[in-house]
Amino acid sequence: MKIMVLNGSPRNGNTAAMVRAFVQGAEESGHEVEVFQVGKMKIAGCLACEYCHGKGAGTCIQKDDMEKLIPAYQTCDMVVYASPVYYFDVTAQMSAAMQRVYCIGKPTRATKAALLLSSGSNNVYEGAIATYKAMLSYMGIENTGIITAAGQENGSETKLAEIRAFAKAL
Repeated sequence: MKIMVLNGSPRNGNTAAMVRAFVQGAEESGHEVEVFQVGKMKIAGCLACEYCHGKGAGTCIQKDDMEKLIPAYQTCDMVVYASPVYYFDVTAQMSAAMQRVYCIGKPTRATKAALLLSSGSNNVYEGAIATYKAMLSYMGIENTGIITAAGQENGSETKLAEIRAFAKAL
């Protein structure tokens, strides 16, 4: 399976550790994984100009780092969204990358998705999970799992082993 992982963190901390654990488990099972550091990319928000659904024929009028993601969105079998939770939602960079897929409607081949979230405390995930589930429902993509790490769980071998095992079982 070809898996696209979007890391929405602008830092190299807890979310990056979750992504590394996921990649390790998935690759051990023979999956092809490509990680995109969305948190460090320049991706603007959707302008709702509808160029993509008219003259653009599936391409966005904006020329930014989203052009690197669209080919992967179109050829992956699974999308993994990984983000720290900033004020009850994914990072702004991740949100832009999720929303800008609008230009193609949905990933062409993807049938599965997963969500990895890190935060400093519990009970802050509701907004991010709701957005993720709504997006998958619209796209007709199966949620294979949501894994969260809060506080001391971040970077713990127990949590990273859980993520590796999850990815390995795909």
